[in-house]
Amino acid sequence: MQISFSLLLTAALLYIPANIYPIMSTELLGDKTESTIIGGVILFIEHESYFIAAVIFIASIIVPIAKMFALALLCYSASRADRIKQYELTNLYRITEFIGKWSMVDVFVVAILVALIQLGGVMSIEAGIAATAFAAVVILTMISAHQFDTRLLWDRVDEE
Repeated sequence: MQISFSLLLTAALLYIPANIYPIMSTELLGDKTESTIIGGVILFIEHESYFIAAVIFIASIIVPIAKMFALALLCYSASRADRIKQYELTNLYRITEFIGKWSMVDVFVVAILVALIQLGGVMSIEAGIAATAFAAVVILTMISAHQFDTRLLWDRVDEE
């Protein structure tokens, strides 16, 4: 549980620069534009691409925050002597494991754009420092979830 919590804490700390710094910078005819995750969501909303904005918002903001809260709750519940609903916590763990990978959508989009759009002086896209931080957040939360032992939730039941 300590390893899982340590990885979770590191991911939570890396989530701050992942949202503050630019995730990518676009250069079009010498004009360089940097955008954050939220800035990208706002840009898609302004261009009336609501579906894409919703997908990015859910995959890059909602899912990582929800996963970090769920893992924190699981670590807290495993360390408590109180009897908390083990079935629900186990299901929460399974859901967290399942949806966690979908946060990488944002990183994959940036990686594909960087690889495909390199037109010399006309247009180019570069990944920003936030892309690295965000990828680390997703990877660390995935490892944290994998390291969490659900048997710890049931040990309290066996002791009683």
